[in-house]
Amino acid sequence: MPMTTPKLRAELDGIPTYKPGRPPAAEEGGAPRPAFKLSSNENPYPPLPGVLEAAATAAASFNRYPDLSCAALTAELATRFDVPVGHIATGTGSVGVAQQLLQVTSGPGDEVIYAWRSFEAYPIVTQISGARAVQVPLDAAETHDLDAMAAAVTERTRLIFVCNPNNPTGTVVRRAELERFLDRVPSDVLVVLDEAYREFNTDPEVPDGVDLYRDRPNVAVLRTFSKAYGLAGLRIGFAIAHEPVAEALRKTAVPFGVSQLAQDAAIASLRAEAALLERVEGLVVERARVAGALAAQGWTVPETQANFVWLRLGERTGDFAAACERAGATVRPFAGEGVRITIGEAEANDIVLRTAEAFRKEL
Repeated sequence: MPMTTPKLRAELDGIPTYKPGRPPAAEEGGAPRPAFKLSSNENPYPPLPGVLEAAATAAASFNRYPDLSCAALTAELATRFDVPVGHIATGTGSVGVAQQLLQVTSGPGDEVIYAWRSFEAYPIVTQISGARAVQVPLDAAETHDLDAMAAAVTERTRLIFVCNPNNPTGTVVRRAELERFLDRVPSDVLVVLDEAYREFNTDPEVPDGVDLYRDRPNVAVLRTFSKAYGLAGLRIGFAIAHEPVAEALRKTAVPFGVSQLAQDAAIASLRAEAALLERVEGLVVERARVAGALAAQGWTVPETQANFVWLRLGERTGDFAAACERAGATVRPFAGEGVRITIGEAEANDIVLRTAEAFRKEL
């Protein structure tokens, strides 16, 4: 009998591979030097006060399954955001919930709209679902072109992602334009406001997606504990959505996917808001310093409301990333487009600034 391989879904052919930020390369001879990872938008601070203790306590019982419903965390989130408990669904990071959103809305023959470039997981989860990705280019200011996105809606559109602030450019969509856009989208199309970097926003004109969701049943909000809260390694995020969507997300969640360590750490993080705000303020101040220094060097730096800055470098992208790595800091290159530089420790940021200054002189 001839050997054959199992039949797999054709939608997986050619699927893009998610590329995590590179860690610093190992030193090859010579004196050791500091090496910093500025490629994954991680928080440079340790866990918030009380978080490590909560996780350690939970770890003593990891021979047991976690709470399937994440009841205590869900109750804490419902109070924190003043929403019904039934409007919350948790998952393995906001990207895990994003994949569930595709599962509950989209399949072969359907369309999913998002800006490009935006979060690199969008094309992956869209292709896994079998739906067709409709990528709408960012405008000249590296921002969502909401008019073009609205014009791209067809009878096959099932889901629209709006990443606000946008990853990797850090740019934002403000209230008036976002509300106009939402008014144009048919009520049977789900609009997902991906607010993974919401805590770093200081622009008063950028709306809180939770306020917009309240009277719009076709709006869902994605949040994560990975960025500002610094729980990237525990993989926990959540959606706030009206009951039909939130219930569908709970149905498609991987059973016991969110560990008890993650649940308890998230609760402790929510209760340490004063310390969180202090850390976020420090990162925002450092963000302004880095963006200002780059602009003074002559770079075009889009105004960012996230914990990173974006440099469009085109075909020199790989060269710049390599230069940063040689200097001791890894950044996130997007081949042929640009680099995303996470705001990290001041020492790490200074390495990038010195590298950028020298690199610009060679252009």
